[in-house]
Amino acid sequence: MKIINSNVNGIRSATAKGFWEWFAAQDADVLCLQELKAQDGQIPPEALPDGYSHYFHFAEKPGYSGVALYARCKPDAVHIGLDALDTQTDWRDMDAEGRFIMADFGKLSVASVYFPSGSSASVRQAVKMSFLERFLPLMQRLKADGRELIVCGDMNIAHQRIDLKNWRGNQNHSGFLPEERAWLSSWLDCGFVDVFRHLNPESEAYSWWSNRGQARAKDVGWRIDYHICSEGLAQYACTAGILDREKLFSDHAPIIAEFSSL
Repeated sequence: MKIINSNVNGIRSATAKGFWEWFAAQDADVLCLQELKAQDGQIPPEALPDGYSHYFHFAEKPGYSGVALYARCKPDAVHIGLDALDTQTDWRDMDAEGRFIMADFGKLSVASVYFPSGSSASVRQAVKMSFLERFLPLMQRLKADGRELIVCGDMNIAHQRIDLKNWRGNQNHSGFLPEERAWLSSWLDCGFVDVFRHLNPESEAYSWWSNRGQARAKDVGWRIDYHICSEGLAQYACTAGILDREKLFSDHAPIIAEFSSL
């Protein structure tokens, strides 16, 4: 199974920049997208490729957030939004922002998730931390129920110093705060694996670059896009990497993870 994940920073913008022509050559089984910035009825025809079932979770606010999941094999079930999936928690605030889709293929579930960013204001950082506090127990419950999980998305957290170029200057900035990094560690400590870091323990590779100061050209970036899998799947992970970072579909580069024998 080959899974590509990408924050497209606007599906209409990425389409105009050739994303779907590029995707047609990737032979992916699943595609997860974040930050669609579109509503129902605004998805370009090119973004509905033949051979894939496609599912969207749109934000209520126009031009904001939104996630998608495309699957070559039709899922057994699809969960659009968190509130219906997690009956123990109130997710209406996050579902209004269009942040979650999960598709079930037997006991395997693949999710496309767009974690909130806290960089714009302290109130949004509080929203981000609230999301994190609610999200981890859900992952633990799904795993305890016997589901094998692959969670794909822009998680807006660089986990370790190796995951961003200028870590010294960002220790007090959202995305590299100690409490965010500790939260990600706690997720990994309860039976989940960062697929890229599992296969590339020493690699300095980034998936997002600021639009300021020629950051992308100088490769001054952050790795904030992930495939996180349940530990039972990690033995089948055979490839993980950053794809075609020179192709400017978005301020993020697509990332890939491949699993054998799934």
